[in-house]
Amino acid sequence: MSREEIVTVRPVKVRKAGASLGVVLPKELLAEFGLGEGDELYAVRNTDGILLTAHDPETLGVLENTRDFMRRYAGAMKKLAES
Repeated sequence: MSREEIVTVRPVKVRKAGASLGVVLPKELLAEFGLGEGDELYAVRNTDGILLTAHDPETLGVLENTRDFMRRYAGAMKKLAES
């Protein structure tokens, strides 16, 4: 992730949650992203550390590949839709 890609940086705390540890997100951040208790986030390890995202990285890769396929074969896709 380049410096230009960083939009917001907010500190979060790692706290004990029962027998585990959890990351506590500020309520302003939860509201900004429409997150609530029980919502699932994905922790993605990258060269910069950990990225928390609400989007499954594997699903995003499949979607991008599908978009690429549809762009490359737009004519064939149109023909298929007509039949």
